Amino acid sequence: MSFMFHPYPFADPNAVNSVNIPESVKNTMTKGILNVAKKIASFFEDVNTIGIDAYPGTEYEMLMNVLKQQLTSKGVEFVDAASVMLPAEEITSIVKPYLPEDREVDPVLLYGRRYKAGYKGIQDEKKVSELKKIIKSGKKMLVYGKGALCEELQDEFDIRIWLDVTPRTAVLNCKNGKNLNIGATEQLPYSLMMRRNYYVDFEIAMEQRWNMMKKQKLDYYITADEPTDMKMLPFASLIDLFDELCSRPFRCRPVYLEGVWGGYYVHKLRNLPKEMRNCAWVFDMIPLEVSLVAKLETCEFEVPFFTFVQAMGEKLLGQRAYNEFGGYFPIRFNYDDTFHSSGNMSIQCHPDADYVIRNHGEFGRQDESYYIVRASHGAKTFLGFEHKETADEFLDLADRAQTTHEIIDYEKYIHAVDSVPGTQVMIPAGTIHASGRNQVILEIGSLTVGSYTYKLYDYQRTDPGTGLPRPIHMKMGRDVLRIERDTEWVNENLVNHGSVVRDDENGKEIIVGEHDLLYFSLRNLIFSESMEDDTDGLFHVLSLVDGEKVRIESIDKPGLYYDMNSLDIIVVPANFGKYRVKNLGVGVVTIHKTHLKK
Repeated sequence: MSFMFHPYPFADPNAVNSVNIPESVKNTMTKGILNVAKKIASFFEDVNTIGIDAYPGTEYEMLMNVLKQQLTSKGVEFVDAASVMLPAEEITSIVKPYLPEDREVDPVLLYGRRYKAGYKGIQDEKKVSELKKIIKSGKKMLVYGKGALCEELQDEFDIRIWLDVTPRTAVLNCKNGKNLNIGATEQLPYSLMMRRNYYVDFEIAMEQRWNMMKKQKLDYYITADEPTDMKMLPFASLIDLFDELCSRPFRCRPVYLEGVWGGYYVHKLRNLPKEMRNCAWVFDMIPLEVSLVAKLETCEFEVPFFTFVQAMGEKLLGQRAYNEFGGYFPIRFNYDDTFHSSGNMSIQCHPDADYVIRNHGEFGRQDESYYIVRASHGAKTFLGFEHKETADEFLDLADRAQTTHEIIDYEKYIHAVDSVPGTQVMIPAGTIHASGRNQVILEIGSLTVGSYTYKLYDYQRTDPGTGLPRPIHMKMGRDVLRIERDTEWVNENLVNHGSVVRDDENGKEIIVGEHDLLYFSLRNLIFSESMEDDTDGLFHVLSLVDGEKVRIESIDKPGLYYDMNSLDIIVVPANFGKYRVKNLGVGVVTIHKTHLKK
């Protein structure tokens, strides 16, 4: 898994959820920038003040231009929230400790620490107080921009509006020069801009959006991926739509990324654009990176998946998961595709809880697992050291290779598991590993807002974008590696460890992977016609890893269903209860199921 710096600009048209459209949505939706502006302008017939805030990466300037044309002549004063920010250089100084610049440890300055002080930490307290007095004065006023609905101001507005964009669009807008970091007057180099976004700007905005929804302090919500085709709903109508989505199984809209080791299986399966040179990562259900799309009568309504998670809370996650993980969706899912590619993923490892909390301000350890979905000739999955006695020799060679650029016989040192479809391997933090070429794996991992992949050896490849050697994180890797995890330990603990849960005339449920260090259970449902299951207060995530098409339907309300195709990943909300999975094709199918361990 990777930070989403370079998503391919493609919105998958097949990842759309059909819903029973709530009447409130039909009656209150406003579509198109001119109609949205007209609607907002009409609010001033009854109120004096409106605050409009936006997620970083949102193009809100066009809407403001239209509103100014409609309202300035009517005496409405416009105030840019940027006016209450601290000077740019002071903000840079404040966030600097969260964005360390030690290139020996972090060669390309990818990592940092989560910033938690919100807008309050980067706004001028005196200017905020002065603006607050002006808002209270009775003037007709519209305050807009990032931070307009900060905690110190949000209660002063008669109407509060939030503009949202999907993570895919936010990142592409940053990449295309359509966004500055909060409070900045000049654009940082793209990689540094995105590092600050992940550790500072996005964190500030997500926390503010979350708090306002929990306290019911949003009046209107605008989805604005297409600025001229934005759509606005009253917040109560948005919740009605979310409730409808959460009443049934649903699929998120994936994000696709090219990569130096990218393959071609998913590219062909999902008919990705021919201009896309390969597909390395499929962020199918990375909670903070994907979106959720509802098909309405004449349009799509697309929101960041995490906005939906924040709004639905226990209905989606279940009470136990909500309490245990603070409202975050605690498991992430993606496909890594090296099918007929030119090489392996990098040899890498991930940090344990102590390291990731201390160094990155995160929630806990980064554990992973790989399920082999498809494999071709000679495919291998690398997991653990071949012999713990030669682990240091490999690390010394890999470290030296950064200077000498020599090719290492890595297979001499890293243990390999034959990649047979259906094989499940678990990768607790600190385990050296890599996905080999010629396979598609379903990667399932634990909750981290960021991604902490410490590369140890990358076969002397260069980055396609820069032409420079791909970065190695040897210092971080050595700090977290568990070199005692060798061939014997791996085979005893990490490969295909499970048991039969049930086996009857309908089919079989087997645990394909569980480990004390991983808080989720990895299972397969194998059947010919249908099997029944029950969320029992825990969300389930299903992937059709073998088979063509199945239907997931409520047993009590069969009209609530989703038809999933090969390799689709579907979320079954915790409140869904008893459900049936029906084979809509022929032969035996296998559903990979993940949920929190009971």
